[in-house]
Amino acid sequence: MLVKRIVLLFFRDKANVFFSLLAVLIILALYILFLGNMMEQALAASLGYESEKISVTIASLTLGGMVAVTSITGCMGALGISVSDKENAAKDFLSSPVSRNKLTLSYILGSTVVGFMMTIIALVICMVYIITNGESVPGAETALYLLLTVMLSVLCGNAMVYFLSIFVKTQNAFASVSTVLGTLIGFLMGIYIPIGQMPESVQWVIKCFPMSHAASMFRQLLADDLLSELFNHAPPGALDEFRDIFGVVFVYGDYSSGFWTSAAVLGLSAVVFFMLSIGLMRTKKLG
Repeated sequence: MLVKRIVLLFFRDKANVFFSLLAVLIILALYILFLGNMMEQALAASLGYESEKISVTIASLTLGGMVAVTSITGCMGALGISVSDKENAAKDFLSSPVSRNKLTLSYILGSTVVGFMMTIIALVICMVYIITNGESVPGAETALYLLLTVMLSVLCGNAMVYFLSIFVKTQNAFASVSTVLGTLIGFLMGIYIPIGQMPESVQWVIKCFPMSHAASMFRQLLADDLLSELFNHAPPGALDEFRDIFGVVFVYGDYSSGFWTSAAVLGLSAVVFFMLSIGLMRTKKLG
């Protein structure tokens, strides 16, 4: 019942839904206005020739990052309810027969459900755009990998945001945190500026930020085949360089992260942040 309450409260609040999608809408607007054109020119320069596939490839890269952003902003919007309860209804919950552990689990499960639903919606929109631009419907194997990526992305994003929400006591403070995080997330996932064009120290921050691996996984699934086709006749090493610059993979010295490396990072990060959150909730008062 508590999980259902959180899901219903989230979707009933149209403003909350809108602001949860605000970062995504900003990414789409920037892509339409100038990011898409800028990235298409960069890809054409890497290839050394023009191709009609360039536009849909860049769209796949950008929209892959957008789906990853949704997995964290959707959870963020749902967890705003937990902060509201903390501020306005803490005494009611403490006096109810519901245990603190059950209450904590309800917030986590509720925000996970919301995050999953919002991310699936974003992924469907992304796939519709790609398919209407001439690409084929993903096969069963790719669809399963996409679903796995959505699950890991939502779990990791939810764990990180829930951990932050424990330290926030008021809705106004949480709104401020959400605004800052929503602004930074596009940079941390290499959406606004390609990762390879940032200072090396910033690149390492991005590569160590768990949720950037979700963007990497979505990009691999949505754009890798297109990139391989485009770079088939490009100079040797051009494909690897482009994948590194645009965050399709992350390079750590001589090692390049793959799909399962990023999946492990997301899974491990989710476990760590959930354990930290549970530990804090056991020692922290609910209000």
